[in-house]
Amino acid sequence: MLTFILSLLLVLNPAETVYQFPVKDITGKTINLNQYKGKKILFVNVASECGYTKQYEALQALSEQYKKTLVVIGVPANNFGGQEPGTNEEIKAFCSKTYQVTFPLTSKVSVKGDNIDPLFSWLTTQANPDFTGDIKWNFEKFLVDENGKLIRRFRSKVKPLDAELINAL
Repeated sequence: MLTFILSLLLVLNPAETVYQFPVKDITGKTINLNQYKGKKILFVNVASECGYTKQYEALQALSEQYKKTLVVIGVPANNFGGQEPGTNEEIKAFCSKTYQVTFPLTSKVSVKGDNIDPLFSWLTTQANPDFTGDIKWNFEKFLVDENGKLIRRFRSKVKPLDAELINAL
């Protein structure tokens, strides 16, 4: 119901930046995206049991290497092959123990379909030089500029430290 209400509000008052979306961290606390104004944000829909899960290691390295200009935000989702079945607590423990993740993780959301999170509804429809439309699999990446606008989008096969992504930073 909350997703429906938020979606209705966005239709009546369309969002212009990511800063307008409510986001909860993995513990349920609000993440104020406004705190990241002036930095790029890389949103990544993540999953713990995916063939691309090893990208967590490179996401952590990217986060550390570019911490002055970039914030990586992992968004757990169970939309593809049931590859993120755990609770928020289990996901947090897995990421911390297995990949020493220190970048922000959100609470698990849906990134496609009828229950799509409003942020991802917005991200998947924003004009960019790459493509729009539904996310195809886990570990798709959305690069937002310092003003909260989507500037690039990368499919799962593009690794966090690939030149294509690094050059967009």
